[in-house]
Amino acid sequence: MKNLLKEIKREQKMAEHLFFVSLKYTKSGDVILNLVQKWEKIAELCIDLLLQKAKKKKEIKSIPTAPKLKENLVRSLYPEQKEIFDLYVFFRRIPSLEKIKEHEFRKNVMVRILDDGKEIEINMEKLKKWYQLFDEFVKFCERVNASKK
Repeated sequence: MKNLLKEIKREQKMAEHLFFVSLKYTKSGDVILNLVQKWEKIAELCIDLLLQKAKKKKEIKSIPTAPKLKENLVRSLYPEQKEIFDLYVFFRRIPSLEKIKEHEFRKNVMVRILDDGKEIEINMEKLKKWYQLFDEFVKFCERVNASKK
């Protein structure tokens, strides 16, 4: 579990660099998509960490291998983290959805995602909100991991 926590921290550092440095200077849709991909990886690692901790506490018998089963199981264990798990599901679907990059190399860079007739804008405001969510989620995972048992 310590290795997982180290990997989560390493991925978080890379995501922070993308958010605070790369995005600030390049302002491209590709950086936004890479940042979303990093957050997806962080969520995946955190889910693994939470499931390992639950197994150690004997809250679950085994850890599934399929991402969807892992996600459903961790949702039932930690329903208060619903927003993160919903984002994780959305992030996993992004590679297969149509993406439109707009205002690249300008202040208001954004990526539009076309999802079943809905248009989802990923802009700087949304990225700031997601950054806060993921930062809080990693801290939550650290607290869960640090708890006794």
